[in-house]
Amino acid sequence: MRAELVLDCKNEHGEGIFWNHLDNRLWWTDIEGRMIHSYDPKSKLYNAVNTGDRVCCFAPRERGGFIVAFDNRVSLFDLEKGQTQKILDFQPENSETRLNDGRTDRNGCFVVGGMNEVTGASNSIVIRINEDLTFSTIIKNISCANSTCFSSDGATMFFADTPEQEIVAYDYNQKTGSLTGKRLLASFKDEPGLPDGSCVDSEGGVWNAEWEGRRVVRVSPDGVIDQVIDVPVWKPTCCTFGGPELDTLYITTSRLMSDEKILKQEPASGGLFAVKPGFRGVKDTPFAG
Repeated sequence: MRAELVLDCKNEHGEGIFWNHLDNRLWWTDIEGRMIHSYDPKSKLYNAVNTGDRVCCFAPRERGGFIVAFDNRVSLFDLEKGQTQKILDFQPENSETRLNDGRTDRNGCFVVGGMNEVTGASNSIVIRINEDLTFSTIIKNISCANSTCFSSDGATMFFADTPEQEIVAYDYNQKTGSLTGKRLLASFKDEPGLPDGSCVDSEGGVWNAEWEGRRVVRVSPDGVIDQVIDVPVWKPTCCTFGGPELDTLYITTSRLMSDEKILKQEPASGGLFAVKPGFRGVKDTPFAG
């Protein structure tokens, strides 16, 4: 099965895509392009807004606007008014780390992790931001946080520290955010790419975009890769189920660190791709704060 180009947006580094059921639009970020993008598949209306700073991931708020993980801070962001309210600075003591990947849990808390973009050292963290805007660290010693997503019942959190080449599962305490029972879901050591952004389907599968692997794969609940979606560019980054029926898988891609030869061969790099894989997604919960 092959994903097809939907929007030739040429993102420098498209990431963090989600379907917002509050407005029936896809939203994603171009981290290095410093833009937030949105797309209505029904009307084909597309919009892009310059954010000034790098937005690494974000999620809608139940009361309007977004919670946004910029590279060095997390803020509430009213896109229409251009107003922000900072919640926290991220690892201010470490100039090498930035925020990277995150999603809301089923209770509407925002879970987001960082990466060391200078040396790749395992000295970043994953944090959870609660409805009352308090926050706590839930994982330490991370090199590059990715694949954060939650089972439909909210009791399991899936996660990848990308250089480890595996997706793991945790028992997730939805009240406190504490993680126990860490276990391997799937190894990517024999895969062509590295585990990047993920989402879940209604049957318990985890869909993962393989960075530099030209594919998105489904990992079944028992840890077997049982579906492969070919993506005709080198660097898929993240995926989400969207559309009114949540039956279309949308995939962001990147042009980052791709030379002229690659971009000439793959001019659609950085575009938005889609496919109907025969599964349906699970509706994301907006941030409750």
